[in-house]
This record gives sequence, C-alpha cells and structure tokens, in this order.
Amino acid sequence: MASVLVVDDEPDIRAVIRFSLEEAGFRVLEAGHADEARKLLASESPDLILLDWMLPGRSGLELAQQLKQSGKTRHLPIIMVSARGEEEDRVRGLDTGADDYIAKPFSPREMVARINAVLRRAKPGELTDEIEIGGLRMDNISHRVTADGRRIEIAPTEYRLLHFFMTHADRAFSRSQLLDQVWGDQVYVEERTVDVHVRRLRKALESTGHDRLLQTVRGVGYRFSDKE
Repeated sequence: MASVLVVDDEPDIRAVIRFSLEEAGFRVLEAGHADEARKLLASESPDLILLDWMLPGRSGLELAQQLKQSGKTRHLPIIMVSARGEEEDRVRGLDTGADDYIAKPFSPREMVARINAVLRRAKPGELTDEIEIGGLRMDNISHRVTADGRRIEIAPTEYRLLHFFMTHADRAFSRSQLLDQVWGDQVYVEERTVDVHVRRLRKALESTGHDRLLQTVRGVGYRFSDKE
C-alpha cells in the first residue's frame, strides 16, 4: 500500500483528502505545517507528499526546496497544491523541484489520478538494463547514472526523461511527443512542464559537461546526441 503525506494547515481539507485517498487505497499521513512534516519524515518514509503552498511559518515552497536539497528526501515525489493557479506560479512551484502542481479547487478524482501518475513515473519499469552515450551511462538495475565512473544524482522524472532520450538518441522530439512518451496518460501536465524538467536535467548533467548532449532544436523541441 502506497503512503501519502498530506501537508495542509486546514484540518477540514486534510479530512476530505484523507477520505478520498483512503478510498483509493492509500495510507495517509498528515501534518499541519512544515516543521511537523519534517519531524514526521524523520521516522516515516511516505511514497509521495501532497504539499500545500500556503502554510503557517515556512511555506510549502520553502519546504519543497529544503526536501529536494536533502540527500534523504531528494527523490521523494512532491505534488504542490495551491489556489495560485497562474502559469508563473505553476512554473515557480515546478522549479522548486516539485513533480506536479494542482491548482485549487480540484476534484478528488483529479487528485488521485495525478498522484497515481507521479508514483508511476517515480518507479519506472525500465526495459534497457544499460545504455551509454558520449561517456554518460545509465544502469537501470542499480538505477544509477554515471559519467567516467562519477555518479550523477538525478530525480525520478528527469531519470525517465533521460532514459527516453538515451534510448532514442539523435532524434528530435516535440514537447507534446515527450509528454506522451515520458508522462504517458498523465493528461493534466502542460507542455511548459517539459521545459522545466529539461532545465533540471541539464543542470544535473552540468558538472560533467554532459548537458551539451541535450540539445534544443529550434522550432521543434529537444534532441539527445553526442554529435554536434
């Protein structure tokens, strides 16, 4: 049974979310603010965090940034929840390291669908055991990415994105094609989300110079290649 940590300062909202998630077969943990969530994470290992943006004290945005900077929680999927539905706010939330963003109000059905989609992406069943391009190597048995023996830390969504690029090298893909192939049936994700995750992937590959392999194709989208 997958577990979800719900971080929201309003008990009534947590109760509604808890009911919907338990009906969908999830184990639910709750926290009313960022510090309570951090304390709970010291003893619990949820599969995903549903994190409200507006929290008393430290905001959900600040908590997401801290969790993504910690080795213990770096790969923990986070879905940001907020009444701030403007595109700039959604992109800002994704830029903190969140894996998805839900704008209030949302239906319980949409929430469950998004959680299931993020969990599927976070635990990919990759088919190729090993692949190497330009000195960059993916080992899907150990779920590691290395360059010249040096390990590169990559978050789950960027891992899936990189795997797709490396198994389809030298081909250009549009953002909509990448959404179909990497995000699958997660119909709520916008094309702008692809740009956010490409930026994160490039940043992860910067330290070894392999960000040059992820090329922008003007008027099309992106391509992964060791050719100039």
